[in-house]
Amino acid sequence: MKIIFTFPGQGSQQPNMLHQLPDYPVTQQFIQRASDALSEDVLTLDSQQALQNTRAVQLCILISGIVHAHLLKQAGIQADFTSGLSIGAFPAAVFAGALNFEDAVRLVSLRGELMQHAYPHGYGLTSIQGLYQRQIEALVAQVHRDNNPAYIANFNDEDQFVIAGSEAAMQQIAQLAGQLGARKSTRLAVSVPSHCALLQVASEQLAQAMRQVTFQRPTLGYLSGNSARMVNDPAKIATDLANNMSHAVHWHDAMISAYERGVRLAIEIPPGAVLTGLTKKMMPQGEAVSVCQTGLAATVALSRTLTQLP
Repeated sequence: MKIIFTFPGQGSQQPNMLHQLPDYPVTQQFIQRASDALSEDVLTLDSQQALQNTRAVQLCILISGIVHAHLLKQAGIQADFTSGLSIGAFPAAVFAGALNFEDAVRLVSLRGELMQHAYPHGYGLTSIQGLYQRQIEALVAQVHRDNNPAYIANFNDEDQFVIAGSEAAMQQIAQLAGQLGARKSTRLAVSVPSHCALLQVASEQLAQAMRQVTFQRPTLGYLSGNSARMVNDPAKIATDLANNMSHAVHWHDAMISAYERGVRLAIEIPPGAVLTGLTKKMMPQGEAVSVCQTGLAATVALSRTLTQLP
């Protein structure tokens, strides 16, 4: 049985998330390494006020993900694959061995700044549940204008999508979706219009910075949450990370790909739990668990039990 570690995206952050990390030496090591890489104390980034800033959010998600993944590894849980949604692709690449942690910290710091400065206010993401792709595509086409942009940002499930765009466009689409029978529309805790053409310039700027960074061939399988394909070539992983802020997420297809490759246990790394619900649907003969919901010790115990099964 194969195991995948999944790393969540922005919106999963919580105040004091770095201060609440398990008190182990590995935690202190990565906190210190991140602080040294940025020449600042990263423990100042997780206050409720600080988390209003995209840069702080993304750095906290990166650090939290890497700490928890290493804690699972120290407990004997061996991942075969990693995959991340949006910013989660960075800890996925680091843990897979494709990217040095310090380089990732500096790149994520730049990524957050570029995204925040591109659209400081008036834009974001909205989740819509209960409609199918053709219905969402029709609503986006109906509302989208150059001065009122809207895009499909995430293809999370057959009837769950995320829209990126201006506040006005997202509100229009949410209202129209409700009239068509959508179960729920939720404005996400993300202040930038990720995973669409609005961030193409920022994506190109991040790609320029990545040319100064050395990527390695991963030691674990790196599954792109955007293309839903395995990526082994270091240069292609760099491109995947640079482009993921401006390309749509195809999480549904990515988890189908993982299942087809023999994955039967998906462990969602903190601070998230949303990916677990999405992933369960694609693993009819497997398990998907969130460390946040299950707890570290219980997740380790479950993993050991399942991996002993024939």
